[in-house]
Amino acid sequence: MPASHVSRLLEELERKALYENSLTDFKVTLAREDLVRIEALASAFGLTRDEVCTSLLHTILQEVEEKMPYRPGPKVIRIEDGDPIYEDVGPMPRYLDAKRKIEKARDCA
Repeated sequence: MPASHVSRLLEELERKALYENSLTDFKVTLAREDLVRIEALASAFGLTRDEVCTSLLHTILQEVEEKMPYRPGPKVIRIEDGDPIYEDVGPMPRYLDAKRKIEKARDCA
């Protein structure tokens, strides 16, 4: 195996180890219909229920962050290209603040 293959393998193993170390258990209660859907996806793709749930939650959370609405408030926070940019009074600033606090608390634990 050439060195480049070994290097790529080691990088991939490192990424997987970092990912695995970042996982945590989380109990959730589901409707039976949803559990059937998860089990069907797992069966169809040869994955475990946990892998399907992890992928679904990750994807949904990314999309929720992307779709969170911007709601301009009355306060101008800066000027870009001559146009005023207004403070966001929608849910995103509260979400980001809560996310930072939770990440900081987990880092200190």
